[in-house]
Amino acid sequence: MSCIQATFGRKHGILINPAAYTHTSIALRDAIVAVSLPVVEVHLSNIHGREAFRHNSYIAPIAIGQVCGFGSNSYRLGLRALVDYLGSSDQ
Repeated sequence: MSCIQATFGRKHGILINPAAYTHTSIALRDAIVAVSLPVVEVHLSNIHGREAFRHNSYIAPIAIGQVCGFGSNSYRLGLRALVDYLGSSDQ
């Protein structure tokens, strides 16, 4: 959580793969909310095609978007979406 808190006032957005914390960590969600930065959630696998408990994300409701299921391309797609969002006037 400290690396998220360290972004406050220093970064423009967060690209995060919260892994299993996606489904379990309210503390991670709270840390992201506290810094008030746009966040994109990414996952290598399609979490919605896996076990039912993985379908719930504590991060998705506070994120500007979620990218999943594209392997390492999920990071590229998520970063592109975040950069485009930050460059848009619709923030």
